[in-house]
Parts: sequence; C-alpha cells; structure tokens
Amino acid sequence: MKTQRIIILVLDSFGIGSAKDAQDFGDEGADTLGHIAEYFHSKGHSLQLPNMSDLGLMHAYQTSTGNYPKGMTLPTALNGAYASAGEISSGKDTPSGHWEMMGVPALWDWGYFPDLPDCFPRDLLDLIAERSGISGSLGNCHSSGTEIIKRFGDEHIRTGKPIFYTSADSVFQIACHEESFGLERLYELCEISRELLDELEIGRVIARPFTGDCANNFTRTGNRHDYVVSPPKPTVLQKLTNSGGKVIGIGKIGDIFARTGISEEVCATGHPALWTETLAAMDRAPERSIVMTNFVDFDALYGHRRDPLGYGSALEDFDKKLPDIIANMQDNDMLILTADHGNDPTWKGTDHTRENVPVLIYQKGLKPNNLGQRETFADMAQTIAKIFDLSAFEHGSPFTLQSSN
Repeated sequence: MKTQRIIILVLDSFGIGSAKDAQDFGDEGADTLGHIAEYFHSKGHSLQLPNMSDLGLMHAYQTSTGNYPKGMTLPTALNGAYASAGEISSGKDTPSGHWEMMGVPALWDWGYFPDLPDCFPRDLLDLIAERSGISGSLGNCHSSGTEIIKRFGDEHIRTGKPIFYTSADSVFQIACHEESFGLERLYELCEISRELLDELEIGRVIARPFTGDCANNFTRTGNRHDYVVSPPKPTVLQKLTNSGGKVIGIGKIGDIFARTGISEEVCATGHPALWTETLAAMDRAPERSIVMTNFVDFDALYGHRRDPLGYGSALEDFDKKLPDIIANMQDNDMLILTADHGNDPTWKGTDHTRENVPVLIYQKGLKPNNLGQRETFADMAQTIAKIFDLSAFEHGSPFTLQSSN
C-alpha cells in the first residue's frame, strides 16, 4: 500500500535516555521518560501510557537504555514499528532537532552568549537601542523565562525598558508586557534584533510577551513568536512542496522552519487547541501531504520548569487523545511520533538535555518491527523522501518498513 499522507506529531523535549555524546553537554545520565516514570513510581502509582506503549514506546526506550521504564506495564502486543534515534547536530535546541528530523542537521557551531552577568555585547545592545528607539534594557543575563519576569517585570513596566535574556541554547529572548509595551512593538523589536544577530550565528530570537500587574501574577501569554534563521538547505518539507505536495504546519512549526516548505500555517496555543487543529487538518489534507504538529507544552510548561508531575500528567493526557488521531487516519496514512531533544524535568538547571528520542510509526497493515538504534534523526526524512519519491539527503538512511500481509 502506497502512503499518501504522513502525520508527524512532535512531543517537544520527550527524550528517552542519554545520547552517546551526552557527557559533552554535561547531560550524562539525563533521561526524560525514565526519570518521570521513576518519579511516578516513587509516589505509589505508575506512569500510564498504554497507547504509545502499544506503538513501541517502552521498547524504543529499552533500545536506548537497555532497560524498561520503572513501574510501567509492558504491552501484550505491539502495533507499530519503533526506534531510538540519536542526534548529530551540534546543539540540543529546537530548530536543530526539527531540521535534522526533516533532513538537514545543523552541523556547524551556533553562536552562544556566555553565562556571565551582562552577557550581551555592549555594541549589540547599543545598535538595538539605536535602531528601535528603546532607552535601554533590563536583564542581559542567562535566566528562565518565568524567573526573569518576576525579577524585572515591575521595573520594565515602570521604565519601558525591554527584558533581554538567554539560555544555554543559541537564543536571544525578549520579554515585554503586552499592554504597557505593546505586542506589535515587541514583534518589531524582535525583527530588528533578528537582523543584527545574524552575523553572530544566533539561531533564534523569541518574543516572550506577558501580562499581569505585579510579580505575583505576571504570566506569559500564548502570543510567543520565534524568529528563526532559515534552514541552509531544502528540508523534506521544502522538497515536497516544491514537487506540488502540501505541508500543513501546526503550532510553532512555521516559526521553526522560518516558514520554508510550509503550505499552510495554523497558529494554535496549548495542547487542546493543537489536538483540535491537527484533527481538522487531517480532514482537509489532500493526498501527497504532511501534517506536522509540535506539542510545545511538554518543553515550555514542564521540562524547563522542572515539573515531573506536570510533565507525566501531560504525557498521560496526550496518550488518551492519541486514539482520536488513529481513528481519523485514512487507510494509506502514516503516523510518526517523535521528539526534537530531551528536557529531563529532574535534571539540574533549566536547559534542554542531550538525549535519544523515540520514533514510533503506525500505519494500517504495517508489521510491528524493531528499527533499532538510529544514528541520526535524519532517517525520518530519508524515509519520507523515499515514500514521496523525492531526492535523498546527504545524511541518514530510510527505515525498512514491512507489510504485515
């Protein structure tokens, strides 16, 4: 049976154990799924992910780590092909992970800002101020997004100075109050900053709007916007659209790929809205198309905030909704579940973790199969390229998928 449509669900940050080069990132021992399962087990109940387990999640975890997640129940039978995939990109950030899974690993060194007070170059801050008209800035340091607005939000509202901060990723983040500073003004400031940061090889500029009237109730809103450099070569998304196919990007997919290779962009915030838009996209997607959704809350709300209970509960909720996707699939549709990096909610700090990720594939008539430990996320792109008769990529190799007939 020839596949005509592919649905890709990216569980943002859902790692399944340390990658072989994790020690180079200070992440040896990081394990997003394993440590969440341990946390639940320590509280007297097991993490319940029966539908993803049926597709091979726990077997992919065993491929990655040599063990099964603590306290979880193995399925009696498998209903999908599965793999564990490592990353060859130089960083453990969101664009690198997504670009690699779509065929273009980021093998160069991104630019980063040192973890020091006043980490941004003075000449950069002066240029941003000159071109944007701001009177100065606050923060200028490494920080988590929730902590930075608690620390500087009141002063920001009082002075009108934007809050600049970064992390271990190649990123320049700008937090501003939606009402006192203005959302469109924040976006304009990000566009100016994006242009100035290109020569520093900074991967993303992120608008981080928030609301509230004091540190006790400042809340980041869903109007985040990422300004990302374009992939340096055509991804499988671009190859498909260039050949007359269609790609529907849901959530932050459009931002991540700088809108290259995206036929239709659907903005949605929060997992319930993302589920709704994914199902709606499946209803209208034509043959020879990809529907790709990023479920960002795993990363943004639970991984970075080091909340294993919240992360595990969100995984259980995702798992309960997965049958809706499968029920809505046509006979020639293929479903791929994967992730872009890890973000172990029990790990030190608040940054991403260098981990292997699951690759779970479901299609009616597909033989359950262990696809092994893959060297690169790009194996997904090679598989998609082969399915749609597109040119192959420099990195990776396609999966060997077998019919059960």
